[in-house]
Amino acid sequence: MTGNRPGRQLPASYEIRVRGHLGTTVLRAFPDLRAETQGGDTLLRGAVTDQAALHGVLAQVEALGLELLEVRRLHHEAETNPKLPDG
Repeated sequence: MTGNRPGRQLPASYEIRVRGHLGTTVLRAFPDLRAETQGGDTLLRGAVTDQAALHGVLAQVEALGLELLEVRRLHHEAETNPKLPDG
């Protein structure tokens, strides 16, 4: 990782999908994440400072009895490596 001090990670964006629509009370448990309903699921998206913080979010999902469906790290390759036109 260029420009980073050893042992330090930059925040990464994640998308966490859980089953069901979460109410405002449950969403308060995830203050740093944005919520969006999609079909019968809720997507929680946002920056997570490091792996320990990610594990904390996942522990909160478990503690609330939510069904975890998917965890994805979001990459912004299209912004950093735009396609060059052919020709």
